[in-house]
Amino acid sequence: MSVYEQLKTPVTEECDVLVAGGGFGGISAALAAARNGKRVILLEKQYMLGGLGTAGIVTIYLPLCDGMGHQVSFSIAEELFRLSISLGAESGYPKNWLDSNDPKLRTEKHKRFEVRYNPQLFAILAEQLLEKEGVEILYGSYAVGAETQNGKIKHIIIENKTGRQAIAVKSVVDATGDCDIAHFAGAPTDTFKQGNILAAWYYSVEENVYKLNTMGACDIPEDQKNGQNNVTLLNDLRFTGIDAKELSKVTILSHAQILKDVCKKKENGVCWPVTIATTPQVRMTRKIIGEYNLSDKQEHTYFEDSIGMVSDWRKRGPVYEVPFRTLYSSKIKNLITAGRCTSVTESMWDIMRVIPCCAVTGEAAGTAASMTDDFTTLDVKLLQKKLCEQGVVLHEKDL
Repeated sequence: MSVYEQLKTPVTEECDVLVAGGGFGGISAALAAARNGKRVILLEKQYMLGGLGTAGIVTIYLPLCDGMGHQVSFSIAEELFRLSISLGAESGYPKNWLDSNDPKLRTEKHKRFEVRYNPQLFAILAEQLLEKEGVEILYGSYAVGAETQNGKIKHIIIENKTGRQAIAVKSVVDATGDCDIAHFAGAPTDTFKQGNILAAWYYSVEENVYKLNTMGACDIPEDQKNGQNNVTLLNDLRFTGIDAKELSKVTILSHAQILKDVCKKKENGVCWPVTIATTPQVRMTRKIIGEYNLSDKQEHTYFEDSIGMVSDWRKRGPVYEVPFRTLYSSKIKNLITAGRCTSVTESMWDIMRVIPCCAVTGEAAGTAASMTDDFTTLDVKLLQKKLCEQGVVLHEKDL
């Protein structure tokens, strides 16, 4: 049985660049596009910015460096890092990077350029920064469809408290984390075959100590395990992260694990949960199949069309240049991706999903979206010139 609906959706807004998703990738894309003079609308389904890094309580700003003494991610990636702890770091303040210029304190023996920040403070600070730059933020807004004509998105269909409406767009940045816009528009996508494990991160106060509890996380991709793992599984279930019933189940199971952990701790003292995630803690779900697929085997590889560099948060040494071609598919010419939606192998996905990588790809995507409505014809040299002017370092040879 099916229900026939005849919908007439009003076009209520128009913009140069629509950014779908207000995580670190979306924030970076919106900042870059707005700073390049474009009218930007940012859609965020939550009522706070930051995505998994705030609403999901995964509050670790992973390294901007390669672990061998070299910073590799710059510009907005570093700006948001500094913003996140501008009112104080929760943990892991990197004195050797922020309070010293001594290269002897930045070797493989020293702390990497990473930190733990407060999610609520960052969400508010990021909101104020976007407002200052003229970005229009639409909270509580889901993208539910895309109208395409001749290989381009003409309208993004959204739903929020006002109802169902359409936004006329020139270019679109998919920073949803789940590649929703690409999926709606008919661009080629792929899903994470291994599936996500259950996570139940939460904050608590225990004996007057504010604590981040990290139960469950993203485990090592299958082809890298070699009999090892880096996390204790809460159960044997796996989740795609792109099904409504499944995500509801993830949330309920996560809540149950938190309650179980709190009750266990209460037997030995005082423990009160103070913050739980308000978004499902799934890491890898769906990504675009772009014009190039970046592999984790391509560390220290020069790419002529690099839009910036990222490191491997899991180990010291690797540096990856990120090709512009990993951000888009020629099938939908005015759609570009950022964050964990970009075109990579499954093993590389675990590297690219984290905050610095989201910021690097977000800045590139937003800058490109400010320049064209056809990414297949964009002069990459001009894009690279703009990125360099913004403080991005493109190639490892230039460090």
